[in-house]
Amino acid sequence: MTDLADRWLGIDYGEVRVGVAVSDPLGYTARGVETIRWNGQDMTRVITRIIELIRQYDVKGIVVGVPRRTDGKAGASEDKARELASELEKNSGISVVLRDERYTTVLASRVMRETGVSRDRRKNIVDQIAAEIILQEYMETRRKGIN
Repeated sequence: MTDLADRWLGIDYGEVRVGVAVSDPLGYTARGVETIRWNGQDMTRVITRIIELIRQYDVKGIVVGVPRRTDGKAGASEDKARELASELEKNSGISVVLRDERYTTVLASRVMRETGVSRDRRKNIVDQIAAEIILQEYMETRRKGIN
């Protein structure tokens, strides 16, 4: 089990882009670090890059957002996010926590729009912001003992 004071990685899975965020070393705040663009076909490149980030930031815990359908049922995107989580766990040796991430991209887009981030810039960082939201919410629930 990871400690609250460990560095965590948050992942917002998408069919075209995967947003990645990392916590501070004490596990209090999250910040976006990268958007991995991929073709939706071969997850190997995504996994390889995330493993590099895990090593770079000395990550001890991983949170992957699971994109559930709005009706709460599992869909193809959720299956792929779970596959990514499983592969990360196998390749990194770090346990992966799955979190419902419905609406995080919508929320991230709204926050950027309200704070005046340009449309062009939004496209490039929306997935990182969504990963930040997933990770930040998870860390807050852990601190409160809700997990």
